[in-house]
Amino acid sequence: MSRPQSLLRILGLSFGLAVTVGNTIGAGILRTPGDIAALLPNPLLFVGIWIVGGFYALLGANALSELGTMLPRSGGQFIFARHAFGDYAGFFVGWNDWISTCASIAAISLVIGESAVRVLAVSAGSAAPIAMLVVAIFTILLLRGARSGNIAQQITSLAKALALLALIAACFVFAGRAHVAAPSAPAAARTSVFVAFMLAAQGVIYTYDGWNGPIYFSEELDDPSRQIPRSMFYGLLTVAVIYLLTNIAFLTAVPTSALAGSQLAAGTVAQALFGGRGELLVRLVVIVSLPSAVNANLLMSSRVLYSVSRDGLGIPLATRVNAGGTPTIALISSALVAIAFLATGTFETIIAIAAFFFVADYTLSFVAVFVLRRREPDAPRPYRAIGHPWTTGFVLLGSLAFLASAIVGDRRNSVYALLIVLISYPVFRMTRQERVPAPSAGPYL
Repeated sequence: MSRPQSLLRILGLSFGLAVTVGNTIGAGILRTPGDIAALLPNPLLFVGIWIVGGFYALLGANALSELGTMLPRSGGQFIFARHAFGDYAGFFVGWNDWISTCASIAAISLVIGESAVRVLAVSAGSAAPIAMLVVAIFTILLLRGARSGNIAQQITSLAKALALLALIAACFVFAGRAHVAAPSAPAAARTSVFVAFMLAAQGVIYTYDGWNGPIYFSEELDDPSRQIPRSMFYGLLTVAVIYLLTNIAFLTAVPTSALAGSQLAAGTVAQALFGGRGELLVRLVVIVSLPSAVNANLLMSSRVLYSVSRDGLGIPLATRVNAGGTPTIALISSALVAIAFLATGTFETIIAIAAFFFVADYTLSFVAVFVLRRREPDAPRPYRAIGHPWTTGFVLLGSLAFLASAIVGDRRNSVYALLIVLISYPVFRMTRQERVPAPSAGPYL
C-alpha cells in the first residue's frame, strides 16, 4: 500500500510575505479611514493611530512567532490552543477559525462581485454569482498543488500592492485638482480624546488583522524557525508603510472633515479628484487588490480543517492530500461552505458572531506563551518573544480590553457567542475521535 500523501515543505519566505500582505490588506484600508477621521479629526492623531496600530500588531507577531517556531505545524492558532490547553480548546478554536474563515471568503468575494457589477454595468443580482465564480476559480487553481497556490499568492499580493501604490500616487499627483465642499462648523465633541483614541485604535487594529497568515503553513515552510518571524515582521512593516502612505495621501487630497464619516474613504477621495470617474477607479482597485485575500483565506481554511481532522477532532476524509500537497477534501469543503454562505447571505451574521471568538483566539494564544514558558521551559524555541513577559503581557491586556469592548459593543451577538460556547462542549464529546497525541515540538508529519 502506498504511503499517504502529506503536506509538502516547499514554501519559502516570499510566500510568507505574500500571504501576510495578501491576507492583511483588504477593503478595510479603503473604508476605515472615514471612521478614524470622524473620531480623530486632528491630522497628527489621525496618522499617529496607524503607527500605534502597526506597533501593536508587531508585538502580537512577536508573541505568535515564539509559538509558531516552537510548534511548527500547519493549522493556525488551533495548534497552540490544543497543545497548551487540551483537546476541547483546540476543537473550539479550530472549528471557529475554519467557519469564520469560510465566511470571510464569502464576504471578500462578494465585495469583488459588487465592484465587478458596477464596472461592467450589469444587474446587481449578478454580484453573488460572480462572487461564487471567483471562489470556484481559485479553488480549481489551488487544487493543482501548493506550488500553484504559492505562485497565485505572490502574483495577487504584488498586484494588490501595485494597485494601492497607484492610488497613493494619484492622490499626491492630482491633489491640487481636488474639489470638496467647504467643511461645516465642527460639531461639539461627544467623547473625550482618550475614548475617541481607543475607539479608533479598535478600528485600526482590526484593519491590521491578518498578519498571522504564515502560522497556518508552518510545516510547509522550508525553514519555519527563520521564515515565520521574518514573514510576519517584514510583511507587517510592508503593510504599515502602505497604510501610512495611504492615509497621508488621503489627507493630501482632502481634509479630514471631508473624510469624516465616509463609508468608503477611498471613494470620497477619488470622487474629489476625478469626479464621476472616481468610483470606477476605486472599484478597479478593489477588483485588483482583493483576489489575494480570497486566495489566502482558501489556503488557510483548508489547512485548519486538515489539521483539526488530522488530530482526530474533525472529518477523517479531510486529511486527504494530493501529490501536489493540497488537502483536497478540506479545500473543496471550505469552498462549498463559502459558496453556501453566499447563496444564503448568512456570512455577515457568522462574521459578527465570530468577532468575539476572533479576539478570544488571540487571547488564548498570548496566554499560551506564558503557560508554555512555565510548563515547558526547556522546549526548543528557535525564536523567543523579545521583551517577554512585558511585551506579551501588553498585547494580552490589549486583547482582553478588545474582548470586553466586543461584549459591551455587540451584546446581541455576544449572547449568541455564549450560547455557541455552551453547546460546543457536548458536541465535542460526541464527535471526538480516538485521541491523537500532539507532539511537544516539531512538525507532525
